[in-house]
Order: sequence, then structure tokens, then C-alpha cells
Amino acid sequence: MAKADDTPNESPAAPKIAAAQVFRDKLYTSRQLILPDGRSLSVAKGQVTAEAGDTVAQGYLAKRPDFVLQRE
Repeated sequence: MAKADDTPNESPAAPKIAAAQVFRDKLYTSRQLILPDGRSLSVAKGQVTAEAGDTVAQGYLAKRPDFVLQRE
């Protein structure tokens, strides 16, 4: 005979997924940025995107006074 499971049927919390962040360049509409780890990011049409999970790019852009995080 099977024993009834008394634990509530709760689904586990969904993990937070880091989202890409778009920054507006306050000085230039086009330029190349060199990140501390040697990679480059391109500013185009006054915007640059730091991909989801790219903490190096997101941190670099967030600390710079010439970039503003765009809110949705």
C-alpha cells in the first residue's frame, strides 16, 4: 500500500535571470570601449548593451559618469 505524501506540492522558486542592460552614452553616438579584461564593447546610436550575466561590462558601464542605465 502506498503512503500518502504529506508535503505540500509547491513548485521551487524560479531562479532570477540576469537581464541585459542598455546604457546611453552621454558623450558619443559611436565609439569602442575597452573593458578591464581586454574585451571591447561598441557604442552605436548612442547606446551600448551589456549582455545578461556580463558582470564585468555591467560594472564598468555603471561606474562611468558618461553612461546612464536606461530603464524600461
